[in-house]
Amino acid sequence: MKSSAKKHMLPTPKFVSESEERAFWEDKQNDSTQYVDWTKASLVRLPYLQPSTKTISLRLPESLLDDIRVQANRLDVPYQSLMKLWLAEKAGKRAFRSSK
Repeated sequence: MKSSAKKHMLPTPKFVSESEERAFWEDKQNDSTQYVDWTKASLVRLPYLQPSTKTISLRLPESLLDDIRVQANRLDVPYQSLMKLWLAEKAGKRAFRSSK
């Protein structure tokens, strides 16, 4: 039977960098339930949070790029955004809105 006594929470450590914090929370020896009372957690919406992106170099035949640009022009969207949408659809992922 679970004890109804209040569980003592450890203070969240202070981190020097984001990478140090990430390493701490990813370490399987550190259990977040020792630091956070998840029963008091609530859903938070972050409508302006953009997914992190990475710049890549992609070599395409000029004719293919021209076709993509024409299609994007018809749809009145930037061609890079159209390419991201198509790639996300093909990968079966929800496409993210591009930030303009």
